[in-house]
Amino acid sequence: MYLTFTRSDLNITALIVVILFYVVIFLIGIFATWKSKTWKTNKTEDVMLAKRDIGIVVGIFTMTATWVGGGYINGTAESVFTEGMGLVWTQAPIGYAISLCLGGLLFARKMREAGYVTMLDPFEQRYGRVMAALLYIPALLGEVFWSAAILSALGATLTVIVGLDDKWAVIISAGVAVLYTMAGGLYSVAFTDVFQLICIFGGLWLCIPFAWTHSAVTSIAETSRDANVTWLGVWPEDYWIGNYVDSALLLIFGGIPWQVYFQRVLSSKSATRAQVLSFAAAIGCVVMSVPAVLIGAIAKSTDWNATDYRYHGDIPIPADDSKLVLPLVMQYLTPLPVAIIGLGAVSAAVMSSADSSMLSASSMFARNIYEPMRNACSRCCGGGSVQASETEILWVLRVSILLVGGAATTLAIVVHSIYGLWYLCADLVYVILFPQLLCVVYVRSSNSYGSSVRLPRWHVLPADGRRAAAGCAPVD
Repeated sequence: MYLTFTRSDLNITALIVVILFYVVIFLIGIFATWKSKTWKTNKTEDVMLAKRDIGIVVGIFTMTATWVGGGYINGTAESVFTEGMGLVWTQAPIGYAISLCLGGLLFARKMREAGYVTMLDPFEQRYGRVMAALLYIPALLGEVFWSAAILSALGATLTVIVGLDDKWAVIISAGVAVLYTMAGGLYSVAFTDVFQLICIFGGLWLCIPFAWTHSAVTSIAETSRDANVTWLGVWPEDYWIGNYVDSALLLIFGGIPWQVYFQRVLSSKSATRAQVLSFAAAIGCVVMSVPAVLIGAIAKSTDWNATDYRYHGDIPIPADDSKLVLPLVMQYLTPLPVAIIGLGAVSAAVMSSADSSMLSASSMFARNIYEPMRNACSRCCGGGSVQASETEILWVLRVSILLVGGAATTLAIVVHSIYGLWYLCADLVYVILFPQLLCVVYVRSSNSYGSSVRLPRWHVLPADGRRAAAGCAPVD
């Protein structure tokens, strides 16, 4: 990350609060492991899907928290604040809500009734393990990019409020998430999600009244009518209409083929409950975006020359620092205790999604890549019926969690745009995985030959503000 303002003072109080917060999250994860006796099991399915026994309340919380991560919260505020975008171009909250509804209607019941363990199971059964392995690549990249985006969001926040170097912030945060996810699997992830979602909702709303009434902030109702300042944005015209529709479709259909989503669907007790979780999480995504939208609007309506920010950074806030809008509002428009609580909210948002992505990518690798390859090698090498044991697969799962966490951490340290990574994640799964998933579930005549032809080529698209620097995107 490249910050154009300097902050050298380490805030010891904020650092202590963050450490305590991480300790609480870690203890909740370990408690969930002990409560569910996950540490005693030698069944990978129990670890991956929490014995298919996730309750309705915990299920709704964990499904919502998976989408409402640090990238979601920070990215929404960044988009509302960014020049040339604004609220009308902040499509992710509504896009992902529609995506969850369509996922519930089209896929949740069929996938749960089939008794799959991962999203790649139907591909392996229909197309074989080679095609499943190929399709794992975009699924893995999507999860890693998603985790990197949210870890980047947390690193930026801790840098602004705590004064902690962003690299250490990312490494420590990812390390905590990796540890309790390795210990308890989905049980730990789901129960920590409940605590984290409460922290997100309460922490962000606590910050808004203080920021709203700050002397440097003009009424957001007034700035919404000011064409020079408006945070509402401008509706697309001419060329941008196609861009707008394309981005919306990308979010809607690119939000479905994620293992983090299907892991919760498949952990439900019944197919009906899986659909309920999807619909409830859609509502939760919209509700949880409201405080982030307000914070973005407040940042857009702020005279930053009238705040202490003028001593630390350039005004107007440079485009490269727009991803810091949410922590900047907390730091310079709210009292320090409130800012620290808000920091806890952002930390909770990051943890709630990072742990899910690490577990999901690792689950697919352990079940759909390592296990079939290990068993095939055993047969080819004269091992006969010697198959991979459950204990072996569990250890592969845990090592994979560590490796995926390391990859996401590395990418998060060098990432530039939270919202850009957000779109890149959706680009990968939208163009590559969604049509494949649709075919394998609904087109009975589909086969591995047709699936392999559908794999895309790659080219580089010019970045623009509204596309949120998607960078390279796959095309047919």
